[in-house]
Amino acid sequence: MNNPSRFVALSHRDYRLMWAGQFVSLIGAQMQFVAINWHIYRLLQGTSFSLNLFGQQITLGSEALGLGGVGLARVVPIMLFALIGGALADVLNRRKLLIVTSSTAALFAALLALLSFTRGESIWAIYLLTAAGAATSAFSGPAFQALLPNLVPPEHLTNAISLNSLMRQVGTIVGPALAGLLIAAADIGWVYTANALSFLAIVAALMSIHYRGAPAAARSTGFGWAAIVEGWRFVRGARIIWGSMLLDFFATFFSSATTLLPLVAGNILGLGAAGYGVLSTANAVGSLLAGLVISLRRDIYRQGAVLLAAVAAYGLATALFGLSANFILSYILFALIGASDTVSTIIRQTLRQLMTPDRLRGRMTGINQIFFMGGPQLGELEAGVVASAFGAPFAIVSGGLATIVLTAVIAWRYPSLRRYTRDTLAEDQARMAGH
Repeated sequence: MNNPSRFVALSHRDYRLMWAGQFVSLIGAQMQFVAINWHIYRLLQGTSFSLNLFGQQITLGSEALGLGGVGLARVVPIMLFALIGGALADVLNRRKLLIVTSSTAALFAALLALLSFTRGESIWAIYLLTAAGAATSAFSGPAFQALLPNLVPPEHLTNAISLNSLMRQVGTIVGPALAGLLIAAADIGWVYTANALSFLAIVAALMSIHYRGAPAAARSTGFGWAAIVEGWRFVRGARIIWGSMLLDFFATFFSSATTLLPLVAGNILGLGAAGYGVLSTANAVGSLLAGLVISLRRDIYRQGAVLLAAVAAYGLATALFGLSANFILSYILFALIGASDTVSTIIRQTLRQLMTPDRLRGRMTGINQIFFMGGPQLGELEAGVVASAFGAPFAIVSGGLATIVLTAVIAWRYPSLRRYTRDTLAEDQARMAGH
């Protein structure tokens, strides 16, 4: 009786409904993520174009550039709308905002399915609908994260974040595996259809929860440029939060091996669609194992040091993954990438949620979304360009090594992050309460 349930957050009805709805929706989203990358790879397979650079003729592979373009299509809407989405999450009813954005995202997935079934798909149509879906996430992401602390009491927030992490990890195992099997057995349009239907689960959960809270900052700030600036000033003034965001951005920018996974699977490991789907699960398997290990611990005391070590391990595993030509070794290394990323993600999310007042939580999350999504998506473009010119192994290895170097730079530049412990958090929370 002295040890509370490690799944105590699920005892709260609203959180339980949201967790289940997000789980179903996440599986659909992961299926579509894998399908879009494979779709682009298949449409461009074997194609190339030449570029005259400084008098030299350079041949670039279209598959790599095409996959890099997917990252660009995902990141541009995030960069454009994340700050607005964060501000709206603080001044609008978060539940209603999520119902609208989830329904809109379902529509875009349905359009992808329709184009695939009618053979009307094109590279640019896939890019456009991918960008449209990313735009909805720029509004839904901050609202989802800002809503979470309203569904559980503060003492159960860490448990809720850990359960969300486990849910994502399981979803990213199940989703890619299902996508690979479905792509191999049927039209890729069925993957997009499954994603469109999966949004019904989250919409149903949002309509069923009891929480009907008022906008957190509507009366104090309103919506406009001043609200966005207030959120920006808060994040820039909190050096630990800011340092963790910079670490997140630069590390993921140079370690985006996921976008080149179709090339690794098809060209280096000689796998088909089903094998590609299996390899895609490795990242999530590692994440799941790491999440389970963390959930068995009561606490991580030296969170700053563990965060930096996890990101450095992420870069090292990425570099080694780029050197591997063996399926089993590649699977293990890709799993280690996921495990180290999960450790750092849980620490970052808990830190930011607990250090941010509720009225600023949406805006903080919106700013973080630029770093969290912008890093890997721009990194996908960078990886695609480098891979097209020098090959996928070089792009992955060089990115992993750059991540290690940048982690050392952030550790040196932000000593408060390096020295951050749970005692630091307690002091900050006490100071915030006193203020």
